Amino acid sequence: MSQLVIVGTVAFDAIETPFGKTDKILGGAATFIGLAAANYHVDGSIVSVVGGDFPQSYLDLLADKGMDCKGIEVVKDGKTFFWAGKYHNDMNSRDTLVTELNVLADFQPVVPENYRDAEVVLLGNLHPDVQMSVVDQMTAPKLVILDTMNFWMEHTWDALIQVLVKVDVISINDEEARQLSGEYSLVRAAKKIQTMGPKYVIIKKGEHGALLFHKEEVFFAPALPLEEVFDPTGAGDTFAGGFAGYLTQTEDYSFENMKKAIVHGSALASFCVEKFGTERLQTLKRDELYSRLQQFKQLTQFDIELH
Repeated sequence: MSQLVIVGTVAFDAIETPFGKTDKILGGAATFIGLAAANYHVDGSIVSVVGGDFPQSYLDLLADKGMDCKGIEVVKDGKTFFWAGKYHNDMNSRDTLVTELNVLADFQPVVPENYRDAEVVLLGNLHPDVQMSVVDQMTAPKLVILDTMNFWMEHTWDALIQVLVKVDVISINDEEARQLSGEYSLVRAAKKIQTMGPKYVIIKKGEHGALLFHKEEVFFAPALPLEEVFDPTGAGDTFAGGFAGYLTQTEDYSFENMKKAIVHGSALASFCVEKFGTERLQTLKRDELYSRLQQFKQLTQFDIELH
């Protein structure tokens, strides 16, 4: 079985949407990624850091889902990374109310020895220097996937460019793709980003689906039209976790198989938004995922004739 290394935040979130609000709940990019990837029974390791205030029950939950948590450092006298946000009525825009880096400020990731030869590495949205230190610890991964954001483009450009050279797949949203490339057209943006290192570029368009670019090839996967979006937090990380989990399980890193992986990622993201935080991913059953994948198939299948 192939191994998957996931690097990112394991954290507390407090979320407010038009449907309600939460106190501190389980969050963080690596948490969403790990819970999504767990649906593919991969041998996954989460590399992160938490404080002494982080409940053992949350670590047990990740372990019960099959994630190896030995790479999660616990700083006993420190506090866990905390983010609080409030979504507007359109659920696409949000205000960050609180960001407390806490133990994340001095995070020095250590990949467990038995995962350093993992085939797939997913670098969650962190400082590029932290991402690079993980790449440097790996022996010869077959696929390195990177998530980043506009903050790092604005403040750590040189470091980000150095990491991009080491990356096979980048997963970013349309706004970030335009900022990274300096191009407005997403087709041009993807071409420009491919010259920076990544052979595959995923551009996420939220409720409008995702695009996958490789050389001259383009694939588009829609997002499932949902009656209700309860909380979009973590949807992009869940998408990445499903994408990486499927590729790790199938051990096929071709463009054709990435198309399938994108649909798996989209299906998982559609569950994530149904409840607050990671709640829906914690209870997700395999047959529910299968039935939603069938819905995706029906959504996109059609015959066409030219007269």
